Amino acid sequence: MKTLPAACSALLLSLALTTPAGVHAAEGVIRLSEPVETTEHYEVFGSRVAQVGDPRGLAEVVADGEAYAGKEVFVTAEVAQVCQRKGCFLIAQDGDAVARVTFKDYGFFVPTDSGGKRVTIVGTFDRKVISEKQARHYAEDAGQDPSQIVGERTEYSIVATSVVVPRSRS
Repeated sequence: MKTLPAACSALLLSLALTTPAGVHAAEGVIRLSEPVETTEHYEVFGSRVAQVGDPRGLAEVVADGEAYAGKEVFVTAEVAQVCQRKGCFLIAQDGDAVARVTFKDYGFFVPTDSGGKRVTIVGTFDRKVISEKQARHYAEDAGQDPSQIVGERTEYSIVATSVVVPRSRS
């Protein structure tokens, strides 16, 4: 009789591991974080957005990267790619300008169906050189061929405190 509780525990554990919380099976969308604000038009993940005024385009911030390094930015960009495992990072793009967006203290994630949407991001901008090993890791996470990465790379990044995601593609 002592094996029955162990078997039940093993079954529950396997179900928990194969059906992560926040997975919307019908849509195949993973939403590990709940929005802190929801309207008819958008959802806000992370912290509420306290900014007033118009956000800058990511291209403008990247073009003057030295001036913005280490500073809070309020930008818009298209989500070129989002982590499909759990929404733990996204690649923001505005024209040729690209930045990797992670979330402060991994305290929130974005829905995995955010790709292609024009989002507004609040966070700390940075420009840094990353090693070949780190660049390969990022490429692998993004579903790219890491063997194509040779040498160090300059990367623009934003550690976001808030991401505003439209409820429909825009």
